[in-house]
Amino acid sequence: MKWLFPILSILTAILLAYALYQALVVAPTDALQGDVYRIIYYHVPSAWTAFLLFFINFVASIEYLVGAKPSARSAAKWIVIAIGVIGVIATFIPAVQQMLPNGMRPTAVATTILLIPTSYFLIGKLFPGQRLDVLAVTTAEVGVVFCTIVLVTGPIWARPVWGVWWAPGDIRLTSTLVLWLIYVSYLMLRRFSSGSQTQVLAAALAVFGALDVPLVYFSIWFFRTQHPQPVIGGGGSMDPRMLHTLLISWMAFLLFAFLVCRSRFRLELLAREVEEAHAMASLAGSPAATSLPLHRSPK
Repeated sequence: MKWLFPILSILTAILLAYALYQALVVAPTDALQGDVYRIIYYHVPSAWTAFLLFFINFVASIEYLVGAKPSARSAAKWIVIAIGVIGVIATFIPAVQQMLPNGMRPTAVATTILLIPTSYFLIGKLFPGQRLDVLAVTTAEVGVVFCTIVLVTGPIWARPVWGVWWAPGDIRLTSTLVLWLIYVSYLMLRRFSSGSQTQVLAAALAVFGALDVPLVYFSIWFFRTQHPQPVIGGGGSMDPRMLHTLLISWMAFLLFAFLVCRSRFRLELLAREVEEAHAMASLAGSPAATSLPLHRSPK
């Protein structure tokens, strides 16, 4: 499979270049905001990608926490199944549908809910044991990078449109900053703590941090914010050329995020193997221990 990475790298570069061309040339100028709105093609896909990576981190962290005990693992499995079944059924109950934000379709909600058990079982199968923890730290690192892009491009877009760089009372801005701080704290815990419970504490922090993602996403539906109502899935409308460009940009960002996560995942696995080999050699009192490279894997 060595050929896969170069092919995906070339495809990602082509897609990123094509997305840039679409954003700057093909997509029409917004009638109200002018050309400054074109930052949406980086701001929004970065946010969607960060949310997806934090969701994967959330699932991997839960699986890591319950994986130590068979009883907890079995209970978590049935809870996830129940969430999927009950959630899908609930979205088609008229009383529940009336509670959904205006423009949000029940079928879209049901599909999103089904992703929870699907992702849970798929990630558990593909990343057994310690690979869950490696996946968690990898997606957190890359997710923080994309969340940083969101926090940087947001004020650049806001200044000419809103007249301010930052609106402190805006719930979406504040919750996004809190989300970024939580995951930065997560990475600092992994990097600077060397206790035996570091991975467990980090997983618990990741589960807590992921709870902020729905708040960020749904804040513009339930709170008065500077952000306009969503034009996708929120009852609004968007020029088809704009939507096409936005989805192309997101696809390019997803491919780029996958390549970075894949490389970081392999590097983290290798670092842990070297660290484990050095520890085993030291315990055995082998002279080879002095010849192994001293490397501390980032936690």
